[in-house]
Amino acid sequence: QVQLVESGGGLVPAGGSLEISCVASGRISSNFATGWFRQAPGKGRSFVSSIAWNTGATANADSVRGRFTVSRDTAKNTMTLLMNDLKPEDTAVYYCAAQETSGTSWSPFGPFAYWGQGTQVTVSS
Repeated sequence: QVQLVESGGGLVPAGGSLEISCVASGRISSNFATGWFRQAPGKGRSFVSSIAWNTGATANADSVRGRFTVSRDTAKNTMTLLMNDLKPEDTAVYYCAAQETSGTSWSPFGPFAYWGQGTQVTVSS
């Protein structure tokens, strides 16, 4: 089992920056990948970014490419999402997700077996 806890959400004006984090605990190995998804009010959950922990390879949604940067610190079992140039449409609950990989390949867009509880990000116009 893997447990995920997000932190760092809050209220930020449009054009501002915010960093959110996800700490993983439990059965974590080098064959591990984590991702960020978000769910805006009245909408379904959508992919944002993901990262493979063994290689550092990343994937990003078109809507955030160039503005958001995902990273991981394997020593601290932590994934971070740095969000720059935030827009009101980025307002959502952001969820951390995790998957166990084969080691030689991973699925950047899922499926993810483990999920956190989410952290609210609100961007004011």
